[in-house]
Amino acid sequence: MSEFTTACLVSDIAPQSAKRVFIDGTAIAVVRTDEGVFAIQDRCSHADVSLADGEVDGCSIECWLHGSAFDLRNGFPLSLPAVEPVATYAVRVVGEGDDAAVEIDPTPIRARGAGPASFN
Repeated sequence: MSEFTTACLVSDIAPQSAKRVFIDGTAIAVVRTDEGVFAIQDRCSHADVSLADGEVDGCSIECWLHGSAFDLRNGFPLSLPAVEPVATYAVRVVGEGDDAAVEIDPTPIRARGAGPASFN
């Protein structure tokens, strides 16, 4: 793993939304949900558009262009037309409350396994 890098503060991300950040030249969507803060590749594997502009629902984010949803925990697509997963990134939150720092390890975590049963 690489060094964790401060990406933003928790307060920089509205609840149930995402923010695009760049770490080492890579676009990453940092997503704040009721379940925590997640980091996912900021490019839909189907249409090559920003996922940070999409809608957050629970532990998923939906691409605004064609509606493909991705699981924030592992990057697997949850709906068509996307069939390829996107990378996720290790996240840690340092501090308490809205002033806590969101740190990301920029080493991509590639989704492994079969993915959703409906896509097999």
